[in-house]
Amino acid sequence: MAKEIRVEAVLAQPRGFCAGVVRAIDTVELALKKFGPPVYVYHEIVHNVHVVEDLRTRGAVFVDSLDNIPVGAVTIFSAHGVSTEVVRKSQARQLQIVDATCPLVTKVHTQAQRFYRDGYGVIVIGHAGHQEVEGTMGSIGGPAYLISTVDEARHLEVENPARLAYVTQTTLSVDDTREVIDVLKERFPGIRGQELDDICYATQNRQNAVRLLAAEVDMLIVVGAQKSSNSNRLREVGVLSGLPSYLINDASEIDPAWLVGKTRVGITAGASAPEVLVQGVVARLADLGIPAHREFDGIRESQSFRLPKAIAQTEKLAPGDADRSDAAKA
Repeated sequence: MAKEIRVEAVLAQPRGFCAGVVRAIDTVELALKKFGPPVYVYHEIVHNVHVVEDLRTRGAVFVDSLDNIPVGAVTIFSAHGVSTEVVRKSQARQLQIVDATCPLVTKVHTQAQRFYRDGYGVIVIGHAGHQEVEGTMGSIGGPAYLISTVDEARHLEVENPARLAYVTQTTLSVDDTREVIDVLKERFPGIRGQELDDICYATQNRQNAVRLLAAEVDMLIVVGAQKSSNSNRLREVGVLSGLPSYLINDASEIDPAWLVGKTRVGITAGASAPEVLVQGVVARLADLGIPAHREFDGIRESQSFRLPKAIAQTEKLAPGDADRSDAAKA
């Protein structure tokens, strides 16, 4: 008797919100509660249109220029971090700063600044134009080199090859950066840099989960924004694992043609995508003929970060809001 083929969706573990994103979103919510709207946010708090729109309806105002913020207004720096110049200009405008920069990004800034103070030329491994990279480059205090590929590492020209150090964008992973770092070490044997273990745990965990999931599914759906670096990397991991892989904002973007001939659909989510969007994908797949779903075994993250001092004493979130954060991390 032929074995029955089970048609199902399989959810990666871990997926979705990381501790830095939960902290950033909670920071905006608590700032609105403490100070009342409007609260200004410099750049998108995280790269997810649904999160941003939800906070906008509550009174958060997202801006890409400090000139659009009234003098003295409550202003939140996004999870991606900002340059020293942005901090200086904010102080000059007497803005009430609440810094929601992810602590792992802050750690990279601190490392880069220390290398520069010690006389090293600083190489930043990351993607040009990404807000985190711009913040890191602008926090160093002087010129820095930006590279993102092995080829760029091979052809990088530096002022003093004997005094170099590197840091990396947190939304990359050990696997994203290992080959680049190996080339740098080959060309510049004395180069210093952060330990690979310092690269964002959440990025690496989510990519590892997709690799494990890939052996059991026919295709991969990644829930996340097109501008989200870590979401794009998850889709790339799926492709490199041999899977048809799609990055979508939400369930409305699923093309039924993707499912033809597929029996197991893998689902994951970038670190700034809320769990409610994942469940929307599960519901949409059920409507399209894939009614069953299950969680794939994986790491259960328990990391959390302290809230910024400016709002740390604010009354805690309402139970419903706390449940949202916990569910998003599950």
